[in-house]
Amino acid sequence: MIEIYHNPRCRKSREGLAILEHSGKEFKIVKYLDNIPSAKELTEIILLLNISPIQLVRKTEKIWKENHKGTEMSDLAIIKAMVAHPKLIERPIVINGDKAVIGRPPENIESIL
Repeated sequence: MIEIYHNPRCRKSREGLAILEHSGKEFKIVKYLDNIPSAKELTEIILLLNISPIQLVRKTEKIWKENHKGTEMSDLAIIKAMVAHPKLIERPIVINGDKAVIGRPPENIESIL
């Protein structure tokens, strides 16, 4: 089952959702601001994306700039920051089996459908 980690208030996330809707494939929407992924789930997503935790952080968010910018943080500390403040998680994230992409640009999603 395809999953999209979605924030309805984000334009890129809505564009990613539209790509999935037009694909005709079944998918599940995970509103990650309401259903916050655990540190374990986030770690699994990061492994599927094949990136480091810092690459999943929205560094332009006020929370990041005020609390973490310029600080040395371990991968676990970065993951814990995203769990504590899910607005820091880049979006949308689409997972299809053992493949995952960040939908920025949204066309990235097409590569795993």
